Amino acid sequence: MNTTNGNNNIKSKDLYHEKLISAIGVLILLTAIALSIFQIWQGISSTISATYFRPIHLCWVLVLIFLRYPLVYHPSNRLYLLGRIFDIALCAITVFAGYRLCTFDYNDINYLFYGLQLPDMIAGGVLILLLMEGCRRTVGWVMVLIAVLFLAYSAFGHLLPQGFAIKSNSLQELIQFQIFSSNGVFGSALGIAATTVFIFVLFGAFLEVTGAGKFFIDLAFSIAGKYRGGPAKAAVLASAGLGSISGSAIANTVTTGSITIPMMKKLGYKPEQAAGIEAAASTGGQIMPPIMGAGAFVMAQFTGVPYSTIMLASIAPAILYFFCTLLYVHLMACKLDLQAVNRTEAVIKVMKDGAHFLIPLILITTLLMLAYSPLLVGVAGCAAILVTASLRKSSRIGLRKFFRGMKNGALMALPISAACGAAGIIVGVVGQTGVGLQFTQFVMDFSGDYMLVALALISLVALVLGMGLPVTAAYIVLAVMAVPMLGNYGLPLLSAHMIVFWLSQTSNVTPPIALAAFAGAGVANANPMKSSIEAFKLAGGLFIIPIMMAYTDLVNPSAGLIDFVLSIGQTLFIIIAIAISIEGYLLQRLSIIERVLSALTIPLLLLNPFNLDFLGMVILLGLIISQYKKAAQLKKRQA
Repeated sequence: MNTTNGNNNIKSKDLYHEKLISAIGVLILLTAIALSIFQIWQGISSTISATYFRPIHLCWVLVLIFLRYPLVYHPSNRLYLLGRIFDIALCAITVFAGYRLCTFDYNDINYLFYGLQLPDMIAGGVLILLLMEGCRRTVGWVMVLIAVLFLAYSAFGHLLPQGFAIKSNSLQELIQFQIFSSNGVFGSALGIAATTVFIFVLFGAFLEVTGAGKFFIDLAFSIAGKYRGGPAKAAVLASAGLGSISGSAIANTVTTGSITIPMMKKLGYKPEQAAGIEAAASTGGQIMPPIMGAGAFVMAQFTGVPYSTIMLASIAPAILYFFCTLLYVHLMACKLDLQAVNRTEAVIKVMKDGAHFLIPLILITTLLMLAYSPLLVGVAGCAAILVTASLRKSSRIGLRKFFRGMKNGALMALPISAACGAAGIIVGVVGQTGVGLQFTQFVMDFSGDYMLVALALISLVALVLGMGLPVTAAYIVLAVMAVPMLGNYGLPLLSAHMIVFWLSQTSNVTPPIALAAFAGAGVANANPMKSSIEAFKLAGGLFIIPIMMAYTDLVNPSAGLIDFVLSIGQTLFIIIAIAISIEGYLLQRLSIIERVLSALTIPLLLLNPFNLDFLGMVILLGLIISQYKKAAQLKKRQA
């Protein structure tokens, strides 16, 4: 009898948990859809000023985070119910803090003279704590610790030794600066995340639910599958097209990798190679126009340069990056003697079934080139993908899929907004304390005024930041610290930001914490560390191209056409020299002498000592011609 009662109690408890989970699921759905509707409405009308819109957006995001990412994750845990009560309490406190911020009178300047009222102080302090908790749940501890470290520096900087000490700020000054101004949490980083980035993430969600993602993968396979190492090359092309849709290199690695990695392994690539190829290609999707990663929109806000200009400046470097990745893929296929896939769908058939999906991308590219507001372009893109999807029965979506797209878009944006809010704290402290100038002076002193050494130090900082921060947050933190220093070396503002933007991508593919490579290793059932080494090699362009941005006119908007073309040529030669030196293969295996010669061309082309870069080009061309002749002779003998 007691056993029966015990079983009934367990079943009753399980049923209660199921009902609770179901109710919260519906609440998440409705809150997410409402947020997407609100964002679209604000994007079209711009009714609410940034002063009030940004707090509303952040508080809405935090409420969703506390619902979507519970304190106690598993319902089987006996503390689950208590954790859910705590989550709902955090939602209520967030609403209170948001209400205080939305009713705050910024026109009454008394608070500047006499300080904040106690309720506003409490609301501001609580919101910082809520943001830290939201960041911890979505992004991880590292972002929280960095933000807390900067806040502690602002509050207790006077206790540090001379050279690092600053005039510290009181709790009143800190909250006033970080919350009740546009310099901290609600600065430009959150501003761009709450507007343009959110809308483009929503656009990506609509592309997914309409089946556009599958079309791009099929198109990549139909183009590249018939060549040697086809699936790997298709993975590179598909990731170039889809990289910015997911907004995450890791998500893109898992999405496209689930299709491409098994095919690469079946063709003959080692599991680690397949994982590395997918990770390197997916990382490159964040730097590929027209829709680049969220950091590119933040860059437009920071620099005041139109997004269309950034997009144009990014075309050549992005193509060079994917050329670098494709070159490694091809050389691997040649060394392993891999053949093409036996059957690939015809390009014409794939285009016939899904060509209408290209219309929104063409529309977005055209509008961005015509210098329309990226926010309105994103809204137009969302409308265009829904309209064009309805042109074909196979891609037409009903209300269920439409609302799923609205929900997914809002949920995908949560980590970005939380990270940008926390990054705003760091940006605010840098501006409030002047620590950025100290960092600039330290790096310049340590590098001995050699820009290459300074770039190496920035790369190291970017790698460390990227181990715990999303790419966008890493870029924001690095930009406020490193861009002024690069400006001291005479680099144009856009070039400096582009260098930092590219270097902030490196953590996805660089051991020991190569997040995208680890994700690929999971799909490929491969060794994570070996996969990250392969990804690091394949993504070498992430390190080479920023150096060329610094030393050539690769992204200099004021450069002439001849200088620009020469910069592309020099970068191309360096990529080829590094690839064949590492792989020991071009048209056939290199001899030891050829490999040494190809390695010697790298410093000649990269560092240009005594203006000998031309000699490096001549040596490399000689190697290519020699390889071509040997390959032709071998083909004759075999015939």
